[in-house]
Amino acid sequence: MEKAEKRGKRGGAALAVRVVLALLLAVILVVVGYVVYLQANYYRIADHTALEVENNGENTLKIGDTYTAVTYNIGFGAYGPDYSFFMDTGEMKDGTKTSGKYGKAMSLDSVEAHTEGAAGVIENLNADFYLLQEVDVDADRSYHVNQEDFIKAEMDGYASVFANNFHSAYLFYPFNDPHGAVQAGLLSFSRYHISEAERRSYPVDNSFITKFTDLDRCFAQMRLPVEDGRELVLINSHMSAYDEGGTIRAQQLELLNSVIAEEYAKGNYVIVGGDFNHAMGEEVAEGFPSEQKFPSWVAVLTEEDLVNGVRIVRADNELEVPTCRGADIVYTKGVNYTTVVDGFLVTDNVRATAENIDTDFAYSDHNPVKLRFELIK
Repeated sequence: MEKAEKRGKRGGAALAVRVVLALLLAVILVVVGYVVYLQANYYRIADHTALEVENNGENTLKIGDTYTAVTYNIGFGAYGPDYSFFMDTGEMKDGTKTSGKYGKAMSLDSVEAHTEGAAGVIENLNADFYLLQEVDVDADRSYHVNQEDFIKAEMDGYASVFANNFHSAYLFYPFNDPHGAVQAGLLSFSRYHISEAERRSYPVDNSFITKFTDLDRCFAQMRLPVEDGRELVLINSHMSAYDEGGTIRAQQLELLNSVIAEEYAKGNYVIVGGDFNHAMGEEVAEGFPSEQKFPSWVAVLTEEDLVNGVRIVRADNELEVPTCRGADIVYTKGVNYTTVVDGFLVTDNVRATAENIDTDFAYSDHNPVKLRFELIK
């Protein structure tokens, strides 16, 4: 009897071990299969890819006339004041660590409301050019709201150019609220004729995990004829944010500088607008009240980092209105870390001023910036 009981216990233990091993093997196979799936669907869009210009106009830019441009990262319709993003981390001044919560927008209704709100801000600014970032076309994170089509429908009389800079397979992270699959990019509008547009590929971090979670960073480069026979080279840029040590951002800035220098040497006018993911000057890096410590994701851009003949257009109200808020916690004015990472660079043959537009981060974790400029001889 005792022998039979012992054999039964040993048999039961062996069965339990086999079940555990089988489950472990199944988990390994799922993980390996998922990695293979990610790798099989990973690709980078080739540099110098031509971009389609839709609804192109005929108007030509003139020397001495005043024009306006707006840059605005709309945050894929997710970032209302109550939203925090899982990839963002920070620390309060009392030492409390903070981390964002969500992998996708909180609801379909919130995406539609924030997209509509951002579109309303854009329309009210009544600019000649718009440079938008984080515009989703088809993405789980934004409940498949086509923000490109939505905004284009409101932009009668504008040419448009779209450059894809995020095309990911299904990202099953965070596990409680997966980011999902994404198709998104940079959307640009112009009231003036665009003779050519192309997508320039920024260097990116190709490490094993980061290449699946970060964007296929790029800038859209558009050429607009000017009455003096030269061109305005208008660039919509979105540089890397999650770059410990700043190695990738330095490489991206090197590429951008080289393009600006080449075009300026030809006598062309160059304007670069977008989300630089750098504080636009030392003064704005820690220029706003906050209950958080200076975050590790912020690098500082100064004119010493730029090639000769180009400058940062510092907004007249740069220390009154920030353009980006930390998304590791929900937004409360004076609590979150805020700074200016959005704006414009111009060459010396462009006379320009800028204004940061205060939406109090109602529709995005960014505020727009409006540029007024003239092309000068």
